[in-house]
Amino acid sequence: MSNDAQTRELTDGFHLVIDALKLNGITNIYGLPGIPVTDLTRMMQAEGMRVISFRHEANAGNAAAIAGFLNGAKGIPGVCLTVSAPGFLNGLVPLANATTNCWPMILISGSSEREIVDLQQGDYEEMDQLAIAKPLCKAAFRVLHAEDIGVGIARAIRAAVSGRPGGVYLDLPAKLFSQTMDALAGKNSLIKVVDPAPRQIPAPESIDRALNLLKGAKKPLILLGKGAAYAQADADIQALVEKTGIPYLPMSMAKGILPDTHPQSAAAARSFVLPEADVVLLVGARLNWLLSHGKGKTWGGKDHKDWGGQKFIQIDIASTEFDSNVRIDAPIAGDIGSSVAALLAGIGNNWAKPSAEWLNAINDKKTKNIAKMAETLAKDPKPMNFHSALNVVRDIFKAHPDTVMVNEGANALDFTRSIVDMYKPRKRLDVGTWGVMGIGMGFAVAAAVETNQRVVAICGDSAFGFSGMEVETIARYNLPVCVVIFNNNGVYRGTDVNPTGGKDVAPTVFVKDSRYEKLMEAFGGVGVYAQTTAELRKGIEEALKSGKPTLINAIIDETAGTESGRITSLNPAAAIKK
Repeated sequence: MSNDAQTRELTDGFHLVIDALKLNGITNIYGLPGIPVTDLTRMMQAEGMRVISFRHEANAGNAAAIAGFLNGAKGIPGVCLTVSAPGFLNGLVPLANATTNCWPMILISGSSEREIVDLQQGDYEEMDQLAIAKPLCKAAFRVLHAEDIGVGIARAIRAAVSGRPGGVYLDLPAKLFSQTMDALAGKNSLIKVVDPAPRQIPAPESIDRALNLLKGAKKPLILLGKGAAYAQADADIQALVEKTGIPYLPMSMAKGILPDTHPQSAAAARSFVLPEADVVLLVGARLNWLLSHGKGKTWGGKDHKDWGGQKFIQIDIASTEFDSNVRIDAPIAGDIGSSVAALLAGIGNNWAKPSAEWLNAINDKKTKNIAKMAETLAKDPKPMNFHSALNVVRDIFKAHPDTVMVNEGANALDFTRSIVDMYKPRKRLDVGTWGVMGIGMGFAVAAAVETNQRVVAICGDSAFGFSGMEVETIARYNLPVCVVIFNNNGVYRGTDVNPTGGKDVAPTVFVKDSRYEKLMEAFGGVGVYAQTTAELRKGIEEALKSGKPTLINAIIDETAGTESGRITSLNPAAAIKK
């Protein structure tokens, strides 16, 4: 053997994974250490990556998913790293959630060796992870050889962020990490993904068709979904709204693309504009369950399957999304940025604004609803209810518009969405399309890490329970996160009783007056017990000022809240009464 061969520099699977991620701008990793990825996390940190270690993989996965929402338009997906089998399985809910929400996320999991899995020889945490992941994500890949690591990671990135974004699974068997190869050859095997999310320019005829439909509209409406926020085409979307003069309605995660206080916002007249509109432009939104599938009483139909007569224009990068529930009269197949820019070019500077009759009718409804809400918010009952507590939160976000809000729960989600105004895009992060619980702490951690801004998480006490142990993670990394728990002693309410009269409490009831704030104090953070609006206001303001990890236990009237929040209608009723 020659001296050159003896002294040649080698690299291994560990370093190739790290180098491939860094080459593509991925520097934040959310996950848990353990066999076989413990050393990988150590090496990642040693190589300058930020590794945020969680207490449960589901929360790490949620963090990665929302990181993808915040950065995906830049071609950077969120990355979650887990151990094999149980850890991998814990990451599947956030992976499926990311796919459903169209957020680019890569779940990287260690796994058992293929030859053992295929022969079912009973390896440690043996499982065919690739097969299990495939139905729940956009794409799934396995890398068996060190020289293919660059290709595997490049394919995962492109799959996650291109077209309709989503979750991707990347399987890395344990043996892969210790494989060695020539360092120069290894470097040359890595791929920097070029244009990971290429623009898709809409056909000119589709733009003309949409504009002609809008021109003929008597009661036009623009509906902004979370895809519009994801696209980061904020300036053009704002210009589209303002140049046309068309009223707009933001879905929850689209709040802030234009300030919620914008004069064209129809949010305070939602129940009026949806059935009354004759032409609706969907930007980054789908006619799914959140929009009653484009049918039913929400849209002026007689029953849940009845179409209200609206004509729809829909922008979507995937043509398969058109006509999913009702007819789309003017489909625009393209990315949101390119499509909105094309619409703007066609609109020009002399677009005829909607009729005064339509705008005045909306404004009248808005004025009445806002006045009614203001009357409700002005009340200050003891104990607090959702409205009085959120009146405080509303004021604080108005004074601190750069603060990121994380929001989950049933009533805590519904009331916050309708009461608290947002002023800047991508400042409101919530469950999105799938409605999954437990996103709160994972989202809060990632929001703080990815944005370098203060974070306030408004959570119901039930929702908090899914991820509550991650307050230790918040404290460990000293993140500027203030968690506010709306504590009404139970799921929806704290008033249910055991119908048998037995000693067990009702399934929806928690320990009365639980002291959640002590959990944060146990890890060195700040705990606040807030029984009044004044105490709540002081607690949040001090948390924002100090940037210290804080948990506020906000005591809410246990009779406040409704079953399932605003989706009570989805609860099936028993056909037989005993």
